[in-house]
Amino acid sequence: MAKSNSAILSVRNLQTHFYGDGAVVKAVDGVSFDLKLGETLGIVGESGSGKSVTNLSILRLIPYPPGKIVGGEVIFDNKDLMKIPENEIRRIRGKRIAMIFQDPMTSLNPFMKIGAQLMEITQLHEGLNNSQARKKAIEMLELVGIADASRRIDDYSHQFSGGMRQRVMIAMALSCKPELLIADEPTTALDVTIQAQILELIKGLKEKIGTSVILITHDLGIVAGMTDHTGVMYAGKIVEYAPTEELFSNPHHPYTKGLLKSVPDPLIEQKKLFQIPGLPPDLSNLPKGCPFSPRCSSATTQCQEFPPIRQINAEHYSACWLEN
Repeated sequence: MAKSNSAILSVRNLQTHFYGDGAVVKAVDGVSFDLKLGETLGIVGESGSGKSVTNLSILRLIPYPPGKIVGGEVIFDNKDLMKIPENEIRRIRGKRIAMIFQDPMTSLNPFMKIGAQLMEITQLHEGLNNSQARKKAIEMLELVGIADASRRIDDYSHQFSGGMRQRVMIAMALSCKPELLIADEPTTALDVTIQAQILELIKGLKEKIGTSVILITHDLGIVAGMTDHTGVMYAGKIVEYAPTEELFSNPHHPYTKGLLKSVPDPLIEQKKLFQIPGLPPDLSNLPKGCPFSPRCSSATTQCQEFPPIRQINAEHYSACWLEN
C-alpha cells in the first residue's frame, strides 16, 4: 500500500512474534495500513487473527517475554514509534494515542477509586494539581454520560455496571484529548442497548474532539455503521483493505465474502446460518502459501504460494490470486 499524505498513522510490515515451548507464533505477520486524519478505521476478523496484538504493538505494549516486535515501522508525527526511546513512547501513550482496552473490569484497578485513576492521567500528562485533576475527571465522567459524577467519582469499579465501567474507560482514554483513539472491542459482553449507547458516545466524542479512531471488532454491523475504511485480518495478516462501503458491496477475498455471508439477513428466512468451514490455523504451524486455502472452496494449486497484495482499485487491496 502506498503511503497516504494525509495519514495520521502509517503502519508498514509490522511483525510481532511470541516464543514458547520451542515454537514461534507469528501473531502479527507483515501488517500494513494507513489511518487518515479524522477518520475511523475498522479492523475485523475472527478471534486469534491478530487484531488486538497489532494495536498493542503500535503502542509497544507487548510483554517480553514471551512476545517481541521483530520488525516493521509505525510512523506517527513523522517518528517511528518502534525506534524512539521508552520515555518518549510513555509520553505519547495516554496523551496523544489512547486505548480503550477490551475488558474494563480487568483494566480498571479494583483497589483504587475511579477518580484517582482518572486524575492520574491528567496529572501525569498535563501537570494538573489535585483540585484541577479532580475537576477535569468529573467533567469527563459527565461528558460520557455518568449521572451524579461528583459523587460517583469516589466509587470503586465494582460499584459500576459493565456499561458504566466502559464509559469510565472511554473517559480515561479521552481525558487528554488524544489525536488517535484505539478502541479494542469496546462493546464486548454488553447488551445490545448499552452497545448502541457506547458506539454513539464514541462517534459523538470523535466528532466533538476530532480524534481519529481505530476500531477493533468482530461485529460487521458495527463496522458498517462506524468506519470509513476496513482492514480484514486473518492469521496475522491484513488480507483485504478497502473503503467500508466498497468492502460490503464488492468484497474480493474469499475470507471477507465468508464473513459477510455469515451475517444473518433479517429480510430472508434462513433455515441454517452460513459458517466458514474449518477452524483458524495454528499460527505456530501455518499451512504453506495462503493461510486461508485449507478453508477456501475456491483454492487452487496456485494457492500453495502466498499471494501478493494486489490493488483492485485506488483504495481497495486484496491478498488473493483470484481475479474477482
